[in-house]
Amino acid sequence: MGIMKYKMNITMESNRKDKQIKARQRVAQLKGFYVHLTVFVIINLFIITTSMVARINNGENFMEALFTFGTFSTAFFWGIGLAFHAAKTFAYNPFFSKDWEERQIQKYIEEDKREAEKFGGR
Repeated sequence: MGIMKYKMNITMESNRKDKQIKARQRVAQLKGFYVHLTVFVIINLFIITTSMVARINNGENFMEALFTFGTFSTAFFWGIGLAFHAAKTFAYNPFFSKDWEERQIQKYIEEDKREAEKFGGR
């Protein structure tokens, strides 16, 4: 009885540590994304503002300066990268959902079982 309890305690402690590690990794992912988002906003506000001021000083009116691709090109392309970062951080994947992953895992487990049975294993 004592050995069983000891093994259970080790397993519970291991599970607790695994959960703690996963939680720390998740927090690090979130922190990384929010730092990226903050830098994106600050840098792009600066770029857009300086670009617009320069264009206005070169004779363009406000609307011309605002609706020029060059004004928003950095934000646009960086925003695409930021969107991918967000999708990864928040586990959004329209192509490979958790259900899909679970089905694939089960499929390969079943294939391994069939293969092992074919050769007299397990």
